[in-house]
Amino acid sequence: MAKAARPTRHEQPAAPSVSVRPGAATLREVAELACVSKATVSRFINSPEVVSPSVRERIQIAIDHLGWVPHAAARALATQRTGTIGAVVPTLANEHFATAIQVLQDELEEKGYTLLLGCSEYDLQREYRQVRKMLERGVDAIAVVGEGHHPDLYALLDQRNVPCVSTFTFAAKQRSICVGVDNYRAFYDATNYLLGLGHRRIAMIAQNADTNDRAAARREGVRVALAEHGIAIHPAHMAEGFWGVQEGRRLFSQIMVAPIEPPTAIVCGNGSFATGAMLEAMAAGYDVPGHLSLIGFDDFEVMAELPIPITTVRVPSAEIGRRTAELLIAQLNGESDTQSVECEATLIVRESCAQPRSD
Repeated sequence: MAKAARPTRHEQPAAPSVSVRPGAATLREVAELACVSKATVSRFINSPEVVSPSVRERIQIAIDHLGWVPHAAARALATQRTGTIGAVVPTLANEHFATAIQVLQDELEEKGYTLLLGCSEYDLQREYRQVRKMLERGVDAIAVVGEGHHPDLYALLDQRNVPCVSTFTFAAKQRSICVGVDNYRAFYDATNYLLGLGHRRIAMIAQNADTNDRAAARREGVRVALAEHGIAIHPAHMAEGFWGVQEGRRLFSQIMVAPIEPPTAIVCGNGSFATGAMLEAMAAGYDVPGHLSLIGFDDFEVMAELPIPITTVRVPSAEIGRRTAELLIAQLNGESDTQSVECEATLIVRESCAQPRSD
């Protein structure tokens, strides 16, 4: 049997080969290809800023070449973090929830986190189940909308020591770290704007408040503002629904056909209601704002583009998304002085509101 020839003193042994097996590469293979230790690769994954730029570049080239993906479970064991954050919103049909989630995802991704998203459709039991499932998957923190939830939700998060931020809400008394507008104050001020124009017969298209604390706060803002002037909404002028433009049209008609003197102004509890009410008013030939003023909430893009642009309360949804990311990460970093953040609700005055006519 022939013997293998030994390398001459002018020849160098070949570098150890690392087979490329996309999807099956290991941390050891990445380390060998990058000519670093496994510990250095781990540091690169968990805290890239502590690794020198030249080494970071070598490791990244090795990762890209091998198609290696860090094993989440192994990383979680080493860091006690999964690098994931959960968020549950009532619906993505709301333009502002969608905007906030997009900004939240962008901000978290920049900090190395992945966002897991759930939609509850305003069902508190469903929201609670979604949060539990996210906790089972080891999310590091949770973001929810409002503070009205399943009675066990906050207790569950406290028990697991999982940071939480409640979004799109802010009030004097809070059960959690919050970021958002004061819904009560927003509609208290909007109602006072109508009162200042001279309106006294004011109706409301309100969103169902059974599972929506923000909607309940807006209703209360309207009620208190009117009560301070000795006014109350007539029962026939209070219409309640769930969501949607079609629902807004229906509720508007319900108010206007009531067998009592019609209102001179209508407060709409969300953007889709305001859009539906305006479309129905125009279709039915109502003089807006001559004989009827409309005011809404949310400031969806379409509200400024209608033939009669709608006066509305603007909510800074992008800022809420950004601030939510900041508050979640601050809590994860152990910052004990993390405080709730109030965002400014702005009344955007457009052509849908005017002084009531006397004729």
